[in-house]
Amino acid sequence: MDLSGVTRPVVVPVRTDPAGRSGPTPDVASGSGWRRSSRGLYVPAGVDSTPVDQRVAEAAAVLPDDWGGVTGWAHLAWEGATWFGGTPWGGGRTRPVTLAIGGNRAIRPQPGIATSEERLAPGDLVMADGVRTTTLVRSVCFEMRYARDVRDAVVTLDMACFNDHVSIAEVVAYGRGLNGWTGMPMFREACGLADENAWSPTEVDMRLVWKLDAGCPWPVCNAPVFNIAGELLGAPDLIDPVHGVYADYDGSLHLAGRQRAKDVDREAEFRAHGLEGVTMLSGDRHDPSRFIVRLHETYQRAADVPESRRRWTLEQPAWWRDTSTVAARRALDEYWRARLLAHRAA
Repeated sequence: MDLSGVTRPVVVPVRTDPAGRSGPTPDVASGSGWRRSSRGLYVPAGVDSTPVDQRVAEAAAVLPDDWGGVTGWAHLAWEGATWFGGTPWGGGRTRPVTLAIGGNRAIRPQPGIATSEERLAPGDLVMADGVRTTTLVRSVCFEMRYARDVRDAVVTLDMACFNDHVSIAEVVAYGRGLNGWTGMPMFREACGLADENAWSPTEVDMRLVWKLDAGCPWPVCNAPVFNIAGELLGAPDLIDPVHGVYADYDGSLHLAGRQRAKDVDREAEFRAHGLEGVTMLSGDRHDPSRFIVRLHETYQRAADVPESRRRWTLEQPAWWRDTSTVAARRALDEYWRARLLAHRAA
């Protein structure tokens, strides 16, 4: 594929040229100054192959000029999606870039590149900064259907919604045309568990443990909590609006002095208004049993809070701009996106 339209700082692979004009001669390409990026294509040896954009460019160069596109996580990463870095959720080995090629058997998998021969219609392909890709909704559906398990599929959809690349409704609608395709039972289950306002994979893990493992009522993600006067108290990662239980995930950032002090102050403020909270720690992601015990204990404490002490609400005052759905975030103009969603980019 001709990648001359790519505008970002990547090195486009080239074929050998006996004259040495459009690429290295075969003899030069076989030397130490060049690296083979894929079969028949080369980049200078000093080009780092690990950045995601470079990996996508090297894989896309394998595509024929008239068909096929980058799909799955790699397409989302190429579109600038946060959280799609080419490793499974929770770490692990680097995953290959997948090329959707329909029935084009001229392209075979090779190191760093996988292929999908599933049916591909012309409307499934678009251009994104000089690289041909599948549509965003198809890329998300592909990634969900081939996830390791249903929880990974939920993380994929939640994080695609976090980036506002798709909505749950758009993904569900597209999936209706994929009956009988690989992974569809898992895909449908994941759609029923998804949320458009999760801010990180760890929050998704915690939400699924809360409901599926602990058996507690579905919580709301990142809902702003206000006092009775309409003043913002904070937005916990998860909250049960019926029972007054909330949860936050504490990663390494929350162990730092200033952030930890803010967290402690907020915990005291929430409790003073009648909310009871629980914290998930990094170790709880691998073994959530202790978190589940703490969550159940928190529900017990919340049950003892008298109604007179519950001086909080999720009802949004008139001055508040809601950003809890993909539709609401897409409707924001550039000014309000910069003002209200900057913390999401960070």
